[in-house]
Formats: sequence, structure tokens, C-alpha cells
Amino acid sequence: MAASLVRRDKKSTAAHLKADLNWTDNSSGVRQLQELLDSVLNPEKPAADTEALDWCKCLIAGGEGFEEFCKTVRSYDNATLCGLVWTANFVAYRCRTCGISPCMSLCAECFNNGDHTGHDFNMFRSQAGGACDCGDSNVMRETGFCNRHRLRTGENVPSVPRDLLLMSEMVLPRFIICIIQYLRDGYTEPDTSTERDLQKVLQQLEPQISFLEELTKMGGAMRTVLTKILTNQQIFKDLSMGQEENVYAKKNYEKYLSALKNSGLVSVEEKAQSGAAEPTRGAEAGAGAGALGLLGAEAPASPDESNKEEDQDGGQSVGQRKRVKLSSTAKDPSIMDSLKHKCFLEELLFWTIKYEFPQKMVTFLLNMLPDQDYKITFTKTFVQHYAFIMKTLMKSQESDTMSNRIVHISVQLFSNEELARHVTEECQLLDIMVTVLLYMMESCLIKSELQDEENSRHVVVNCSEPLLKNNTYWPLVSDFINILSHQSVAKKFLEDHSLLMLWMSFVSFFQGMNLNKRELSEHVEFESQTYYAAFAAELEACAQPMWGLLTHCKVKETQEYTKTVVRYCLETLQIWFDAIGFVDEPAPNQVTFHLPLHRYYAMFLSKAVKCQGLDLDSLLPHQEMLMKIMVHPLQIQASLSEIHSNMWVRNGLQIKGQAMTYVQSHFCNSMIDPDIFLLQVCASRLDPDYFISSVFERFKVVDLLTMASVHQNAVLDGEQERPMLEGALTFLVILSSLRIHLGMADDEILRAEMVSQLCMNDRTHSSLLDLIPENPNPKSGIVPGSCSFEEMLSAVADFKAPVFEPGGSMQQGMYTPKEEVWEKEFDPIMVVLRTVYRRDVQSAMDRYSAFLKQSGMHTTGNPWPPYKERTPLHPCYKGLDRLLHCKTLHIVIFTLLYKIWLDHSNMSEHVLCMVLYLIELGLDNQVQEDKEDEEPCIEEHCHDSWFPGTNLLSNLHHVINYVRVRVPETAPEVKREKDPPPSTSAEASNFGQNSRHLTGNWRENVREAQVFSLVAERRRKFQEIINRSSTEASQVVRPKSSSTRWVPPGTPPQLVTEILEIRESMLSLLIKLHQKLSAKQNSLSATWLEDMETNSHAHGDGITAIERILTKAATRSRQSKRSIQEICGKVSPPVAPKKNSPTDKKTMDKDERRQRARERQQKLLAEFASRQKSFMETAMDVESPDAEAAMDLGATEVMESEVLYDCVICGQSGPSTEDRPTGLVVLLQASSVLGHRCKSDETKKLPTTDDEHIYPADTCGAAHDVRLALMQRFFKDSSCLQSVSIGWEGGVYVQTCGHTLHIDCHKSYMVSLRNDQVLQGFSVDKGEFTCPLCRQFANSVLPCRPGRSTEVVSWHMPTNKKTAVLVKEVEDLQEQLGLFPTESNLSKEMESVIKDIKNTTQRKYMDYGKNPGSPDNDFLFMYSVARTNLELELVHRGGNLCSGGASAAAKRSCLNQLFHVLAMHMRLYSIDSAYNPWTRLTQVAQRRDDCLDDERPEVPMLFRDCPSLLIIFVLTMPQPLRKEHFICLVRMLYNLQYTQALASLSAKFSPEERQAWSTSGALKKNAFDAEKSYDALLSHVIGELSKVKTVYDVNTEVPSMLSSSVWSPHSIEYSLQQFCLPYLRLSCLLQHHLYGDKLLGCPEVEEFSGLAGCLGLLAPALQPSNPIYSASCLDWTVNAFDLMTQWCSEVTGLSDTQAKKSITLLVQDPQWASPHLLHLPDHYNIIFQYYHKKACTACKKVPKDPALCLVCGTFVCLKGLCCKQQGICECVLHSQHCGAATGIFLLINASVIIIIRGHRFCLWGSVYLDAHGEEDRDLRRGKPLFLCVERYRVLQQQWVSHTFDHINKRWGPHYNGL
Repeated sequence: MAASLVRRDKKSTAAHLKADLNWTDNSSGVRQLQELLDSVLNPEKPAADTEALDWCKCLIAGGEGFEEFCKTVRSYDNATLCGLVWTANFVAYRCRTCGISPCMSLCAECFNNGDHTGHDFNMFRSQAGGACDCGDSNVMRETGFCNRHRLRTGENVPSVPRDLLLMSEMVLPRFIICIIQYLRDGYTEPDTSTERDLQKVLQQLEPQISFLEELTKMGGAMRTVLTKILTNQQIFKDLSMGQEENVYAKKNYEKYLSALKNSGLVSVEEKAQSGAAEPTRGAEAGAGAGALGLLGAEAPASPDESNKEEDQDGGQSVGQRKRVKLSSTAKDPSIMDSLKHKCFLEELLFWTIKYEFPQKMVTFLLNMLPDQDYKITFTKTFVQHYAFIMKTLMKSQESDTMSNRIVHISVQLFSNEELARHVTEECQLLDIMVTVLLYMMESCLIKSELQDEENSRHVVVNCSEPLLKNNTYWPLVSDFINILSHQSVAKKFLEDHSLLMLWMSFVSFFQGMNLNKRELSEHVEFESQTYYAAFAAELEACAQPMWGLLTHCKVKETQEYTKTVVRYCLETLQIWFDAIGFVDEPAPNQVTFHLPLHRYYAMFLSKAVKCQGLDLDSLLPHQEMLMKIMVHPLQIQASLSEIHSNMWVRNGLQIKGQAMTYVQSHFCNSMIDPDIFLLQVCASRLDPDYFISSVFERFKVVDLLTMASVHQNAVLDGEQERPMLEGALTFLVILSSLRIHLGMADDEILRAEMVSQLCMNDRTHSSLLDLIPENPNPKSGIVPGSCSFEEMLSAVADFKAPVFEPGGSMQQGMYTPKEEVWEKEFDPIMVVLRTVYRRDVQSAMDRYSAFLKQSGMHTTGNPWPPYKERTPLHPCYKGLDRLLHCKTLHIVIFTLLYKIWLDHSNMSEHVLCMVLYLIELGLDNQVQEDKEDEEPCIEEHCHDSWFPGTNLLSNLHHVINYVRVRVPETAPEVKREKDPPPSTSAEASNFGQNSRHLTGNWRENVREAQVFSLVAERRRKFQEIINRSSTEASQVVRPKSSSTRWVPPGTPPQLVTEILEIRESMLSLLIKLHQKLSAKQNSLSATWLEDMETNSHAHGDGITAIERILTKAATRSRQSKRSIQEICGKVSPPVAPKKNSPTDKKTMDKDERRQRARERQQKLLAEFASRQKSFMETAMDVESPDAEAAMDLGATEVMESEVLYDCVICGQSGPSTEDRPTGLVVLLQASSVLGHRCKSDETKKLPTTDDEHIYPADTCGAAHDVRLALMQRFFKDSSCLQSVSIGWEGGVYVQTCGHTLHIDCHKSYMVSLRNDQVLQGFSVDKGEFTCPLCRQFANSVLPCRPGRSTEVVSWHMPTNKKTAVLVKEVEDLQEQLGLFPTESNLSKEMESVIKDIKNTTQRKYMDYGKNPGSPDNDFLFMYSVARTNLELELVHRGGNLCSGGASAAAKRSCLNQLFHVLAMHMRLYSIDSAYNPWTRLTQVAQRRDDCLDDERPEVPMLFRDCPSLLIIFVLTMPQPLRKEHFICLVRMLYNLQYTQALASLSAKFSPEERQAWSTSGALKKNAFDAEKSYDALLSHVIGELSKVKTVYDVNTEVPSMLSSSVWSPHSIEYSLQQFCLPYLRLSCLLQHHLYGDKLLGCPEVEEFSGLAGCLGLLAPALQPSNPIYSASCLDWTVNAFDLMTQWCSEVTGLSDTQAKKSITLLVQDPQWASPHLLHLPDHYNIIFQYYHKKACTACKKVPKDPALCLVCGTFVCLKGLCCKQQGICECVLHSQHCGAATGIFLLINASVIIIIRGHRFCLWGSVYLDAHGEEDRDLRRGKPLFLCVERYRVLQQQWVSHTFDHINKRWGPHYNGL
């Protein structure tokens, strides 16, 4: 039965079956259908066989055509969502204004049909693929829906007729099981198979899966059917196992089971544990499908228990430990069941994962999502397979692709809060995710080496594992972050304590990873780059989930959550300290930048205090724990300083990279900010003396803080002391003044961040957005209150529009700080905190001082960083101020002031600056004295006797008399036994002057002398705190710090104790420093305090800072005021110790030496710059090199002698000679600029719709091609080739930078370039080089003709010879045969230049003759080179010569030399006198009838191009040509040009007008000036040409629009002048170059008369004010009418066929508009939307990188292999074809323009800028872009002037690959 059905026609069978099935008793129909399907859908047939697919299509359609069926089904579509699925690289949109979820995206169609004006949207290229959310109100606001999805379409759709989808319901289950069977069958375990096999199976299944995809696109009705089939468990049961008798299906099913088994996530031991379950049961237990079964649905009963397990586990085998046993619930049989696949959907997903997410399958599964039931089932299935996905991902070779596909799916499921909540509740989504993440990280743990290497029990992730290096974990982490962004889910997470505990243990895997150990002996051999992985992991896996959770802890109601998190943080930290065996001292020379636990703790503390009103103390641990917590973050701060002090250089560059990344804008708010905040919290709660001494000890500068002038430092080298001390002080300043988490509002933070970034440098809008750390969850893409970002920006900055610099470098729109920001808000501390590069701090200071100078606030010397008042502290953190009021800090400050005053080594201005900053902070932040808090002061403690109390104000004026110091016995302070001999006295008493040796009552001095040791102090405090806090006192033997000290080899000199007499207070030291800085004895008079006006203090240098401090002290305490006045009154002249001891000489302020060196360098640079500038001026503006003056033949004195040239290589100056010729540095390039000119001034528009087109037919190049081709059809080839010019397309343009060199010098220069291994942007082999002087790009040298003798003067003189005589002379000159020049170096060079010129352009632009390579052809090419250069210079001068004088173009022009080289070459060709056009120009010839019929006629004179003839004559006559002869040539040719003008004009008349003019002119023929009156001549021409009918008849077809205007004498005159102008301009320019005549500027209306006068066509007397007539310039040597008759007869004498066609040659118009690039639309989006999807004309595919030629609008594929021809890609090909190797292309997908010039290319930049004036290369930001007219003008100007090579610097070879 089935067999017979198969053979029948598909359509009728389908119709017949459908009818059967519609009966109420349809059993026979069902049976028939099943049998048919059995035979058709037989999985044993190869999948590639499409027969089955065709059957399915027909059956489903039930007899009608499949297309119609699709249409019908679509009409019942009730979907309200768009749901369009796209894959990577698709262009989509994201609108932040409309999005609820940050992942929201829209397809272009929905975006353009919605209204998003004024919204914050951008276009983006999808990375992983996505789906359109239009219509989904869970993800976006309804206002943003497009027109199609705004209306709830579902309501008014008719319900689906039952029989429509009946067949689908029967057929599709069989079709799907068939696919599944193929998948089962094709799968082989990876160990036996290779990747390839899987790909093969998928390729064969492509059509089937595509068919499923097609079905999903039919809309809601079909999706409902599919959902039913995919989720129905019964159908699956019936079909999946395979029927009993079907062996194949059985085998298949077994394969499936084994695949399930092999993907098991349970290791062998656990299978063994699960005991003696029967084998099948066991197999399924191992199945990898259900994550729950594997990793335990229930989290461990209590966090406690899981901990114990972890610990034991860790103890046994840390290194090999692969996973933590989470629980043993895998034995629970109820979970076993969940591992079976119950429906098609589950098995399909299983295979999708197994085959590593093939794109088609993913798209199919996602296309179904608009169906709600499906969405829920699919999400559950996905969650169920989550662990299996992770397994497969870790094994995969292509983890990148797979990650993208996973996220493509998961982001659609988890962005929806409803759905995420549902799955969290029903399927334990959170448990699964955390468990899976934990499991994943456990696969790459190693033992931590932090602190106690041997006994550490802590494990961390290994950053060099592929899992971390390749970021394999990101899909899972990004899903986790995604679900945590939903409040309901996050709350569940925060409420679930066991989960939190699990998460903390996950975070602790990252705590202390990537440990750095300082290399002390030699440089590390291999620099590992693992730190990238470490920073990325902490940011993505720890910080981002943390920010996600923090967003939900913003209000009082969520206090409990915060408390819980903080509690678990502390517990986990305690576990960590125990695991690494941490007591109190960090291990030396180690640092890790990764402390996520500390940062979690810090951020939750900050939130608790800031938003939830919790009391800080309730969240803090006991003091001992705080001391521990403080250690590691402090270690990082000290290490930063060490790294910048070059103490870690042996660890390579990567350590600097880590230090930079740690503070970099994307990381700082998750790393350095929490660390500093945590230290601030510790500082506010711990004993300040303990804290301060810890800081100095960590920074290793304790030994430096001694009053003695010499000290030993056991841990630092001399040159590291200063930067480390600066680092420690700067850190203290930051610590006590930073308020980011201590009470600043979000707006204030944003403002401070913005100001600090703008102060470093002007910034573009996008870089500012990037540099300002985002506060909320960074994945969201929403900038902190982005609306306020713009407001804030306009409040603090001014916009600088993008300007153009003359060098052509392109500026972006920049924001620069407003003046009042510099004045009031510049905060150097914030800048220091936020700079990645140290130079940025300098940059900010330079900009600040520039501002001060400009505004006149501070003009002398270098200003100091300004002091900025701080926002008040949040009450919780008041304790932080105690840091500034503790004796330890005051002792340090006192010591440093003293040392700076005495110029001890390693002090610097920066140190003083920071010390003063600390004093001032202390004065501004007073502590309220709480008497009862003060512990009773214990007398014995030596340091207490330095100062009476802790208040800075009272300590300022406390005088310290004696200090006991420990110094090496060699130090100057040590008392010598005998009086030193005089010679050494200076050295010995160097110190003694200030610290007089105490001899007298020694004893009582000793009692009051102060000793100070930070380390001892710290220990004592520590002990005290420990004893107080732990009553059970954990008695641990604390290692003394000395044991960890590294003692340098060579025993140091013994330390001895000395007592110094000081007798200073801080105030007195400040006043003495003021005197020292201002270099005046009594810089402060006793009364200065009264005279001070307080406001002038804000900006200035150290002097101002000291004055400011003294004023503040005086105003706050009367005691201080009295002291200050007293000290100022005494004015002790400070005796600065003389610097004459050798040691001091050595250390003579390094700074000073550096300063001097810097000044010297600056001076040299300035001198160099001024030289360079003067050179540039002479080279560019003034045509000063004598060579040029002579070339232009201006001054006659020069002419007497030879012209001298300077060689820029050997520097000698001399004439150019035959033997040693000099040459001009030139650049030869082929150019088609002239060919792209059009008739009209209207620029062509770039087409942006299918209806617009560009036609190239009206361009100059095309017109000339047509003209030449026409001539060659009818006239003699050799004659044609002298009647026109070529080179409109591909003509060679020659330009120079004006520098000359000896040609032999140039050759050796080229040899040296060739041997130079440096990569240059040019190819020396092709003869390219840069001018040795000005570095301009060049590729040839044009020889200069040897100097001119005195004949020159006569050569130049005007003469009074009659025109007729001159005509004869010219003729004789032409008869002279060209002499072959003698072989000489010069002639060789000229030949080689000719060769270069020919090689510059392509063959096709040279061969226009019938036989390529013939002399005629060569001749045409040579004189066309001259023509091209003249025409281009005209274009550069704006198309006319009205501006006169020099122009930029003139400086680049080298026409004079070029003419001589061409002339020398052209003299080799002589024109046969029989054909010489000169005779036909100037004589009325006898009719020659000897013309043979078979030979084509010569080109008639009226068809010839006058400028070409002029150039031919000039080049072929003997050089130098006398000026009188030149003028004669111009005149004779003018006659011809004028006649052509008349003929062309007459052809435009209507027949009636012709008649009228002919008769009116005939009357004037006999007047005396008939030969110079246009009407007589016009009527004669009309008469002559009318003799033959054909001439004017052709033109009757020309539309009558021409005759609609009436020709008046005025309009005729105007059009004749316009016709002759191009010829006159060219002649005039040529005369300027050959004879150095000045070009006279004139207004445009008088251009004609001006040029005529210049060329001597008008006698000077004939230049009255009345307008001149073009005819009056004529100068006939023979009867005008006869000559004209002869010229006309050449045309009328043509045979009819020739005349008909060739007559169009008469009507020519030599006027062309200046060249333009295409006119571009204002909005880039218009171009982008039309072209980025446009298919390539060659291969019909959408190119990956589409590009547009901006010259002609052609659409090309950049790098497209499809359009490659002979190994050359399309852009390069097009650039050769369209621009003779110069191409300007707009890259559609990048918005940038690339220039192709020959074999090189460069990125030019973009002409489209966004609203903030910046480019968006590669459309990364996707903001709307607008045309920048200035930039486009510059681009066009560079194209027209051929200066791309000079202005753009970054060229590279393209190897024909563009």
C-alpha cells in the first residue's frame, strides 16, 4: 500500500489523505499516512536525500502549494511579539530610555517604525546574536513598541480552522523523531571521533532544520502546533523507544542511552557509592542531563556541615583536589527519574548541547520563544541541562563560539523577571547556578602560596588555566549576574543563608590569586600575562555579582540582608586568615591585588551606612580582626608605591601592568576604592598611633624618619627612599581627605570624578563616559543617572568644537574645564588617585599652572597643588580625624620639617608639600576632646614626652629641646674625642651648628632627650590591644619583625646614641622654611599676621601654603598667634649648613641636577624648533631658494650668471652641468581628477535609494574618450593623435617640494635607504623616498637644464617684427631637424625620468592609437603630460587666473623643468612638413587632389584642439624658444579657436536665426574691419558650412530648448569669450612658466581682457574702460575669409556618412566645472541603512566589508574574495580604474575613509561626527553621526591638490588585499 502511495504524485496523495483524515472515522487514513511516513521518513536513508523533505512539505500543505499554505497559516498569526532572532554581526538597536532590562534590543525594522526621537539609543553589532524584544512589556516600555506590535493584534485574528493544521499534527512528530534519530546515529564519543564528524552530520541535516525554522516563521498558529508536539510526553514515549520489530531504531536508542551515560557528571567513585543499584538504574544516575541530580537539589543541611567536609577534603589532597563534595543527595531516587528525557524538546536540547550548539538549532529553539507555553517549558529544560552545558563548555575546543551561542539563548530566558522568578521557585535555579559555578572553578584550583607557603590550607584558582585565560566561565557568570538583576530573585538569594555561604566559598577561591613575589636577584625569565585573567575574573565573577546584589540593598527595609552578607564575609575572612596561617605580619616581598572578600565586606559596609542608616560599629568585628583586615589592603598600597619606585623591575613589565589595571577606570570602583574605604574604616576605629606606625613600616621608611643627617636603611636602596616616603605621605593624605564613601552624595562623586579626568587632559565625550567609573552593576550599560551626566558635564566643562589644524591632523570635539573649575574645584588628590600613568598628574599640574598664569593669579615660579576643603565626614567615620591628631604623626611631621629645613638627603618639595597638606588637614578637622576616652597617659613611654597632648593646634607651638638619635659611628653627629683639626672642622660641625654638642650638664639633658622608635611603638600598641580584646589571649609567639629583615652583606658600621639639641617647635620650623623658600632673611615681619588678607591664599607655591597654615593656626588659637609673633620678632637668621663636604657634593640635590639638565634640554629643543620653523617658512611660503627665483626668470641680474642650486644631501651649491646634473625632488603620480569634472557646478549626489543613479557619461574623461573614438573612426590615426590631448584619466601629474639635489648624491641616498632595515611606509625598490630635507614623499628626480647664458636677455626681448615675418620664422624653425643630444649624464637622466613618467600610469592610459607603442602614440602621451600639469595647476588656482600671483599650487609646480625634459624627448620626433598643421593655420593652400581614396582624410582644423596644438608647437620647436615666436603661435591659434567658437555657436542657432545672422552679417563684409567683426565672420562661417546640407541638419534633432532663448549680440559675445577662455588661460599659464611673466590678478568679469592683454593679443593702448570684443584680438596674416573658407571646406568636404557622425565634433564646449567629490547626506544612518545590506553586484552576496567610492559612487567589497581578479581585490582594482591608482573609499561599517594611493593605503579618518564632534570608528558606540562639512572639504581639497601623500603620515602596503 505504502509503496504504491510513494510512487503516486505527491500533491494528489496529500489531498486524498487529507480528505480521508477529515472523516469522523479516520482510522484508515491514519494507517495509510503512518505507512507512507514509515517508508518516506526512513532514517536509514542518507539525510542528504531531499525526497523526504519534499514529501513532508506536500503532506503538511495537504495538497495545495507549500507557499500558499504558508500564506494561509500566516493570516492566523496571533503573535504580539516580534521575536526576530538574529545571529552574530547583525545590526540591532538598543534604547536605554525604553528598556526595562539592560539587555533589551530591537531589530532595525521595529526600531525605525517606533518613535525614539530624543531617546538615549545606539546602534550596535550583535556579538553573540539576540532577538527583538518589541512587543514584550516585561523587557521594554510599551511606548517604545513599533506600530506593528503596539496594537494587540491577537484579539482580532480569526480562530484557526481545524483541518488547516491537521496534517501538520500528524506528520511533524514523525519528522522530528526522524531528525533526532539522525542526531543519535551521527553522534560518536569525542575520544574516537574528531570535531569534523559532528560538523558533517550537521551539514547533512541543514535542510531539515531549516525547514523547522521555516515553520516557526509561519506565526503563532504553527508555533502552537509545534509546542504541543515538542512538549507532549505521550508522543515522545510512543516514538522515542522505537517499535519492537525495528532493529535500527533499537540500536539508535541504545546509542542515545550511552551518550547520556557518557555525559555523566558523576565521577566513578560516586557511582560506586550509589551502590548496587541495578545496572540500567546506575547508568541513568550518571546521566548528565539533570543538574539537580548531580549536584544535589538541596543545598547542604547547614553551612556548618559543608564547611567541615571542605576542610577535610582540603587537608588530604590540596594539589589534586578536584571538587568539593557538596552533598550525597544524588542517591535520592526521585531525582533519578528527572534524568530521563520526557519530551522531544528535552532530547532536542540535549543533542543541541552535545553537538555544541549548532547555529541553526539555536535559531530554531529561539524562534519558538514567542509561544508562552513553550517559553516556560523550554526555560525549565534549559535549567535542567545547565550542569551538562557547563561540562560540554569546558571540554569544547571552540569555547568562544559556544559561549556566544549559550548566552544567545540564556539572555532571552533570564532577562525576563517573571520567568526568572518562576524558574527560581520551581527549579532551584539559584542553587544550580551557584553549584555549577563552584564545580567549574574547582576544576582548576591550586594551593595558595600567600603568607605561609608550607602550611597554607587555602586554595585559589590557577589563572594560567584555559578556563580562566580564555574566560570560558563568562556565559555562566553573565547568566548569574543577569538573574541577580531581578529584585525578586536577588532577595531569594540574600535570604538563603546556605546559598550565601556557598557563594562566599566561591568568592574565596579568588582571594589571593595570582600572587606576585618580588624578584630580588635576577630578572624573571618569562613574564607571565596571567594578570589579565585574574583581573577579569575578579571583576566578572566577584565584583559584578556584588554590584548586582548591592543595587537591591538600598533602603532601610533591606537592612537584614546587609547584616547577613557582612556576617558571612567576616566568617569567611576568618576562615581565610586561619587557612593561610596569618598572625600579624604580612610575608615580605609578596603582593596579591585580589581581595574580593575584603571588597565585599567594604562595599556592604559602605551601603549599610550610606543608604540603610545602620550603625557602623554594629557591623565591625573586634579590634584584633580589624588589625588583620587592614594588613592586606595596606600591603597593596605600599606595593603600588614600591612598583612606581622601581623596586619590582626584575618582575618585568607585567607588574606595572597590574598596578595600572588596579586603578584603571573600569576596575577602580571595585578594587582601589573599596580598599581605601576599608583602610579608612580601620583607621577610624584602631589606635591612630598604631595605624600611622604601621603605614610607615609597610612603606619601609621607618629608618628614614630620624633627626640624624645620616641613617642606615636595611630594606631600601638610597634612590628608593624618596619616592617611598612621598608615597607614604601621599597615601596618608588620600586616606584622610578622600570622601568617596564617607559622606559624598552620588552627584558630588560624579562631579569630582569628571573634574579630575578633565583636569588631566581635555577629553572627548566618549572617553569621559569610559573613564568615569560606573557605580551600579557595570553590565547594565547604563551610566550613573546618565541624564545627570550631561547636565554635570555642561556645568563643569566647555565644549571645544573640532577644529582643523593646518597640518591636516584631525581634531575631535573636546571638553575642557571651565575657569571656575580650575579655580575652585581642581583636586590634585583625586587626580593622583585616578591616574593610570604618572605623567597625567604632571599634565594636570601643567594645565593648572597655565591657567594661573593666564588668569594672573600666580605668575612667578611653579605653583603647588592647591589645597581643597573637604565635604564633612559622615558621623560614623568621625574617628578618621584622630589620625591627624596623634603624637606619632606629629613627631613624623616635626622630624620631616626639620630635615627639610636642614636639606637632608632624600627630602623633596613633594615631601614638604604633603607634610604641609597633612598639617592643614589637621587644622581644618579638629577632634572634639572626649576626656573620659583618653587612657591615663603612662609616663614611662618615651614618645609621650615629645608632645603634651594629641591636639595638633596645641602641639604646633610646643618646643622640643633635645632629641636622642641612633646614628652610625661615622656620622657627623658623633662626638669626636679630640678637637678636630681645622681642615675637617667644616665637615664635623656641619650638623653641629644647629645641634650644638652638649658637654656641660650632660646628665639632665639625657633625661629630657626624646627617643622615638616607630616599630617598638607599634608592637606595644598591638600587644595592648590584643590583651584588652582577647581575655583568653591566644598566646601565639609573634615573630619579631627583625627576623624578617634582610641584612645587606658587609657589616654596617655600629650604631651609637647621640643627643642633639634642637630647640624648635613646628611653628618655628615653618617660619624658617618660609625664609628659606623666599630666600629672604626676615621674610615675615612681626606684624604680618595683621596685614594678611586671607583670601589670597588659595593658589600659589610653598610660601603661600606656609602663610596659609600660619594664618589658620593664628586664627584658631591665641597661643599659636603669640608664638608666631614672638618667633617672627626674634627672626633668627637661619644658618644653612654649607654644602662643602664631599658626601653632600655627591648628593647635591639630584633634583637640582635634573632640573638643570632639563633646562638645557629645553633650550636646545627651543633652538631646534626655531630653526625648523624658519626653514619651514622659507620652504613653504616664500619662494626663496634662488633656484626658484631663477626658474621663474624674474630678475634679470640673476640671468647673467648661471643658476646655482643647493644640494640638500651634500650641502654644496653650484650650477647643474652636463656631467653632474642637479635635479628637483619630484613626486610623479597618475591622476584622474581632471577626468571627473562635470559640465555643471551642481555636485552629484550619492544614491541612497534604488531610484537614484549616477551616470558617468557627462564627465570630462568620458567626453574626451568619445571624441577621440569618433575621430579615429573617420580620420587618419596619426592625425587624430595630434588633434586632442589624453591624460584626463590617468594623466601624470608632477609636483615638487622645491628642494634640489645632485643626481649622484640621490643615487647613494637611495642605496643607503635600501640597506636601512627600518620599516618605512614606502617602497625603496619602486624608487620611492622622502626628501632628505623636508621629508616629503617623492619618487623621482627631475633634472634641471644647465644654466642660461646672456642670450637669454635677447631671447626675452619684445620685437617689432611684422606678424607675417614671425610666421615665416616659426615655419623655418619647425623645419629644423631635431638634433640627437650628445650622450651625457644629463641626457641619460632625462631619459630615465621619461621612463619613470611612463611607468607612473597604466598602459591603458597611454595607448590610444591603432597600433600601441608607435611613435605617434608616444608623441601624444608626452605632450599630454604637459597639458595635464597645466590643466591641474589651473584647477588648483580655482579654475581661472583671476587671483594672479603665487598660490600654494605654484609652489609645487615644476613645469619649467618638466617642459625642458619633455621638449628634449619630443625633438626626436619631427612632423612631416606635408602634414604640418602650421601651414594649414597660416596659409591658404591650393586644393590638393592627390589624396588617395583609400587613405582616410586628416582631421579638419575645426575639429582640432587648440591648446594641444600650442603645446605640440612649443615642444617640437628648438629650445629655448623666443618669446616673440611664442606670442606668434598663440595668435595664430587664437584665430582658429575663434573660428571654432563661431562654428560651434552657429550650430546652436535655430535655422531661422541662422538665416537672420547670415544676412545681417553679409552686409558688413566689406567694411574695413570686417576681419575683426564677429558678425561678418559669423555670417561667413554660416554661409560656408551651409553649403552642405548635412552640417546643420544633424542638429535639428537637438531639442529646441536651445532656440527658446533669443541670441542677442551681447549673449553671442559672452558665449564666444567663454569658448575661448580656457585656451587663453592655458597659454597665459604656459607663458608664465616659460618666461617668468607675472600673472596679473583681475576681477572675474575682466578676465578675458586681462588675459588677452597679458598675451599681447591686445595692444596696451586698446585697453580702454569699455568692454572689449573677442574679435578685436584676431590677427590674420592672410585673408580671413579665405582661410575660414578653407577650414570650413575641410568639414563640408567630408563624405556624407562621416559628416553626419563627426559633426558632433563641431559642437564642443571646452568649459568644465571644478572637480568635486559626491554630495553626501547629512545623516550617516541614511547611507548605512541603504548600503550595509546591499548585495554586491559581482557575487550577489552582502559583502562583509562594503565600501563606497566617493568619487564616482561605485559600491565595492573591501577585501572581498568573491570579487578578486588576478589576485587583486576590488577596492584596489577600482582605484586603478576610477582614479588611476588613487581611491577614496568610505567604509560603510566603520564610517571611516581609507585612501588607496598606488601600492599603499592609509586610514584618513571620518567625515561623519556625532553630536559631540567625535568620530565613531567601526560604529562601536553607534550614536547618530552627522556630516562634518569642514572635514569633507579638506578631504576634497587634498584629493584635488594631490597632497594625500604629504599630509597623511601613516601609510602601509596593501598587497592588493583591499
